[in-house]
Amino acid sequence: MAVTMDWISRDKMTRAWRWGIPLIIAIVVVDQLTKAWVLGNPEFRAIDCLNKVAPCGRIEMSSVMDFSMMWNRGISFGLAQADGLARWALFGVISCIAVGFTIWLLRAERWLTALALSMVVGGAVGNLIDRAIFGAVVDFVDFQGPWFGVTIGGWPLGFPWIFNVADAAISLGAIILLLDQLLVGRKRPR
Repeated sequence: MAVTMDWISRDKMTRAWRWGIPLIIAIVVVDQLTKAWVLGNPEFRAIDCLNKVAPCGRIEMSSVMDFSMMWNRGISFGLAQADGLARWALFGVISCIAVGFTIWLLRAERWLTALALSMVVGGAVGNLIDRAIFGAVVDFVDFQGPWFGVTIGGWPLGFPWIFNVADAAISLGAIILLLDQLLVGRKRPR
C-alpha cells in the first residue's frame, strides 16, 4: 500500500523544501551553537545554576547588552513556567504546534508565509531540544541595559526579558506571519 500525500501537492512541497527546511536547520544549528557556547563557558555556571547549586553567571558586554545565563522552564519570555509532568505536557503542545506549522509551511504558497513559518518552527525545535535534555531552555541574551527599571506614567520602560536565538526567531517569525496574514486580508477582493 503506497502512502500518498494528497494534502500537499508535489510542486508546493518542492518549493518549501528548497529554502524553508534549510532555514529551519540553520536556525536550529545557530541556536544550539550559541547555547553550547553558554553551557561550555564556566563563567555562566549553567549546570550548577540549573541544579540550584550556584547562582547563574553573567558576562557584561556593554551598557546596553550583556550575556546573562538563565534557565527558562516556560515558553518564550518566561511565560507558562512548567516543571515535572507539566514540562512534558508543554513539550507535547509545542511539538504539535511545530508539526502543524511545518505542514502549513509545506503547503504555503507565499514566500513571506514560508519565511515566517520556517523561523517559528526553527525556533521551536531549538528550544524543544533544550527542554528534552535539561527540562528548561537556555536563555542568555540580555538587553535590559541602563534604562531598565525606569517607569513612565507607571509603565515600565525597557526590555526586561532574557532570551536566545530560538526565541528571537519565534518572535520575528510570529510578527512576519501576522503582517503577512494582514496583507493577504487586504489584497482579497470584497
